[in-house]
Amino acid sequence: MEIVTAVAYAEVHDAYLRDHPVERAHEANTNVYGEENLERADKMAGGWWRVRLTRADVLGVVLPWHLSEGGELELVPRTGLTVAGAAERVRSGGAAWTAANPACAAKLRLLRRAPFTPLYLCTVPVDHPDYAELAVRSGLVHLDGLHRMLAWELAGRLPEAAELDGYLAGDPRVAARPAGTARTGDESA
Repeated sequence: MEIVTAVAYAEVHDAYLRDHPVERAHEANTNVYGEENLERADKMAGGWWRVRLTRADVLGVVLPWHLSEGGELELVPRTGLTVAGAAERVRSGGAAWTAANPACAAKLRLLRRAPFTPLYLCTVPVDHPDYAELAVRSGLVHLDGLHRMLAWELAGRLPEAAELDGYLAGDPRVAARPAGTARTGDESA
């Protein structure tokens, strides 16, 4: 992950609403939840940062609980899953997963060829029930972009180099820890 610059929350919020209007008319518009997550993340220490992400960064993003847009098969358990793990669930589930989760599968199909838009991440889970049981308590944690990250990975489109834009809330040094050194929340500070 490359840190580009510190940014004000107003820039983050404006960028989000430009790409993800909360009043957009479609049956599975969850943009209001993304906006709420940005507001939760803005209360955390460390401020906001514009970042550039690689495929490896995105594959390591921790996703919160996700019940596949009301589908029959949970995509992400309450303990969380990385983008890589969720992509593997979709791949290994094949047609059965798609049939059991039509709304989520439709979003993934729609977004496979969608233009790259910024991802929204934080360095620790936000205060919300979907994040409460995450096993990983620091690193790159999802705020908005679950379906985009998965769709781009499933389509083989994630760039290897740091070319994907994002906004990160919190202390970027937490997210920059080498793999395997993320805090679990059980150890003392």
